[in-house]
Amino acid sequence: MDKTMTLYAEWLEKAVQDPDLKAELIGIDGKADEISDRFYRDLEFGTGGLRGVIGAGTNRMNVYTVGKATQGLADYLKNTGKSDLSVAVAYDSRIKSDVFARHAASIFAANGIKAHIYPELMPTPMLSFAVRALGCDAGIILTASHNPAKYNGYKVYGSDGCQVTLNAAEQILAQIEKLDIFADVKTVDFDKAVSEGSISYIGQDVIDDYIANVKKQSIHPELCAASGLKVVYTPLNGAGNKPVRRILKEIGITDVTVVKEQEMPDGNFTTCPYPNPEIREALTLGLKLCEEVKPDLLLATDPDSDRVGIAVPDGDDYVLFTGNEVGAMLLEYICRERIANGTMPKAPIAVKTIVTTELVRAIAAKYGVQLIDVLTGFKFIGEQIGFLEAKGEADRYIFGFEESYGYLAGSYVRDKDAVVGSMLICEMAAFYRSKGISLVQARADMYKEYGYYCNKLENFAFEGESGMIKMNGIMDKLRTEHPDSVAGSRVIGLADYKLSVKYDLVSGTQETLTLPKSNVITLYLEDNASIVIRPSGTEPKIKLYYTTVGSNSEEAAEKQAALSADFTKLVG
Repeated sequence: MDKTMTLYAEWLEKAVQDPDLKAELIGIDGKADEISDRFYRDLEFGTGGLRGVIGAGTNRMNVYTVGKATQGLADYLKNTGKSDLSVAVAYDSRIKSDVFARHAASIFAANGIKAHIYPELMPTPMLSFAVRALGCDAGIILTASHNPAKYNGYKVYGSDGCQVTLNAAEQILAQIEKLDIFADVKTVDFDKAVSEGSISYIGQDVIDDYIANVKKQSIHPELCAASGLKVVYTPLNGAGNKPVRRILKEIGITDVTVVKEQEMPDGNFTTCPYPNPEIREALTLGLKLCEEVKPDLLLATDPDSDRVGIAVPDGDDYVLFTGNEVGAMLLEYICRERIANGTMPKAPIAVKTIVTTELVRAIAAKYGVQLIDVLTGFKFIGEQIGFLEAKGEADRYIFGFEESYGYLAGSYVRDKDAVVGSMLICEMAAFYRSKGISLVQARADMYKEYGYYCNKLENFAFEGESGMIKMNGIMDKLRTEHPDSVAGSRVIGLADYKLSVKYDLVSGTQETLTLPKSNVITLYLEDNASIVIRPSGTEPKIKLYYTTVGSNSEEAAEKQAALSADFTKLVG
């Protein structure tokens, strides 16, 4: 009997904790491919924790894989030698998120680690907040962000409120790999642990403190109530419903119409199979409601409410803004208005990821803001806030964002926050409305001043072992045989984040990159164009990020299309 069949037989016998798993296991009896897919590997644990399809097996999200990961995390924490350990626990609207969260809390309690759990679903940033507010040693949230309904995930945070680093993830994984998934996971009854005090519910005071900290990031709250701003909002059946509506009400934006079909928690996401506010399909019901309500803004947050997307009226239609555009507009709004009202700190700092638009570099330069580039992943933005806090300079941080619709103003959390993002977007819209300017016009004014930037992400999938070999070959070839030009545009520089070196191909000089090593390459071309090549850390695909600049949007888009067509041929 091969390994997968041995594991299948063991799970048939021992996986009795969740009746759904037993039924699934019985249902795949005799189906070799189905069995293999569930048991050919363990669900991978990395800096993002776990993420996978919900179901039975070692390669699925279930109470046993969650339990094993939690026991490994508990052992890792106990090995620090610290006493009075505690962990914050949260969950979103996904299928079984609440079940997995309660199970994890019970495991922490069984290991002598105090578990603080939210009494209902909460956004990911509120988990980051709770870790620091309660002085916890770690935090977890059960979420798969904006993935389809069949997925769930398990994110791990350190005591700093950031997702764990690669080094910490490797140490946690080492503990996980020592465990037998059935025999070695300690647990206690959840309700009994609550009554005994080893599990406690996070109180309303922490929630109120979080909202107060979000509200402090407002720049012109006095304008909102009088602006007459009309908003349609959809939480996409996720965790943003209560906190986003609460913060908008508290700053005076009360004309908010919620998409009823997507208001309440629903892990099946029946009206938006891919609940990602970056894509138009997810906003179909919201856009339909806009035809009736005629709002100034459609606001959409993803299931764990750490990302926010918008659509705004443009003639008879509603156009979606990209994460790069919203982030750049927010940075300019924050810079200009904080300088105007005298609240800009000395030596202000903004942070972006290396794949985020270079448009913000021109904005930062205009307002005297230091712009820091970090690797992809909001934990690296949170890390920069931590560095500033350690020097007593956290107030220097004014804004950070990534192209994938994640924004954060203020240092109260260390992850992207759709609650503060929603507040600032609505406030910015209210501000421009009070000046007789639409968001479409404000965007056009930004491009007119700084140039028309076209930022485009393309994905190329590489399935299986052969796909991984091909991906690695592409990256190796770019390191040793990079093109001299792409679509007729000369390559003038190359940054290799794996080798920590940046080459100026015109002068022949090089400099050392100080960011952590990562398998990412950037090609710099003439006319402020660039191509970033990054293998995904969680999926078998290469991501290509194109930046082009033109005298108008059409010219910038044409340049991007030409780069894409030629570079795709080059990488095969």
